[in-house]
Amino acid sequence: MKFERYIMHVDMDAFYASIEQRDNPEYRGRPLIIGGRTRGVVATCSYEARQFGVRSAMPVHEAKRKCPQGIFITPRMAVYRQVSAQIHEILKNFSPLVEMASVDEAYLDITGLDNLFGVPYETAQKIQSEIFSQTGGLTCSIGIAPIKFLAKIASDEKKPRGIFMITHDQMPLYLQNLPIAKIPGVGKKFLEELNKLGIRKCADVLALDKVFFEHKFGKAGTVLYERSGGIDRREVEPYAERKSESAETTLDENVSDKSVLKKWLLIHAERVGAGLRKQNLKGRTITIKVKYADFKQITRQLTLEKRTNATDTIYQNACALLDGLSLNKPVRLIGVVVSGFEEQEHTEQLSFFDLPLCSASSKDNTEEKRCSLDAALDSLRGKYGANAVVRGKLFSKTD
Repeated sequence: MKFERYIMHVDMDAFYASIEQRDNPEYRGRPLIIGGRTRGVVATCSYEARQFGVRSAMPVHEAKRKCPQGIFITPRMAVYRQVSAQIHEILKNFSPLVEMASVDEAYLDITGLDNLFGVPYETAQKIQSEIFSQTGGLTCSIGIAPIKFLAKIASDEKKPRGIFMITHDQMPLYLQNLPIAKIPGVGKKFLEELNKLGIRKCADVLALDKVFFEHKFGKAGTVLYERSGGIDRREVEPYAERKSESAETTLDENVSDKSVLKKWLLIHAERVGAGLRKQNLKGRTITIKVKYADFKQITRQLTLEKRTNATDTIYQNACALLDGLSLNKPVRLIGVVVSGFEEQEHTEQLSFFDLPLCSASSKDNTEEKRCSLDAALDSLRGKYGANAVVRGKLFSKTD
């Protein structure tokens, strides 16, 4: 028996804000905004804040102007990731094919599961109920469609706590009237170019030849044409190989002092190193990300001879990269990224300035000592909390 294919997109409603309102009763029913207290952008906000025009990715200063009575708090990412893992486990009870697209959204392939959980709409209702009861009242919106990108669009149709399904029979008409601005991957500039051509809906796209879009827009044009016609070959992928581990902070005030920036590099190296060790990963490429006060962003990177997950190795190399910058403008954001997890026995690229900085082959066993220290710190923090032990450099006046 051949089953009709259906993919479900589960999208948590105002995820960070909902968790904070769950854990802090005094926030309930009030405009809550998650992000930097004075700088940066809004990560998410409660539905009460959205009534004032506050939106995700909006600069915090603009959110304060729109909603001066709002409650501004910094995110608790460790808590959000923990709840995300809990939701992942719930979803795996409904399908063996679950893909966590981000911390607050997931795809499920529910094809052929009618005999277990009912028709797709009934399955969605059961998922909503399970998430609500097991997470202490968190809600989600669910989209169901024959293809992946339409499932994602459908999950936004009836937010919050809604379910919207597009059947195989309904899909052609739904696509015909779908604004191209809703298609994932159609950014602002791409949309402007399409609008200049009079293209605003999927029907407008299909009125032209596929070759036209291939020649004019390349791969993006091909994808647009196919999706406008209901073609999305992507499967639900239960596991996606991690490519990097990163941490960054938008500073409350612009900073020109390298010693202050190096303290942030150490904080980020701690987070990144701990994350890598928890996943049993090591990387060879260390990158720093710097955004200046004028919003110009740059990155600098180096590659070690051997992979590492040692906090101090990450930190020292990140500092070397920072020292290579003139910093003729103050900095508003700084971050650290470790990548290059794949095993490589042979490499021609050396570290910064062609020196194997802090590499695992150091004759004085520096790397081994650092790994031993990290293991001890990880153990203590696992028992007594993340703030149980703090490195002395974070208290010193210089790096």
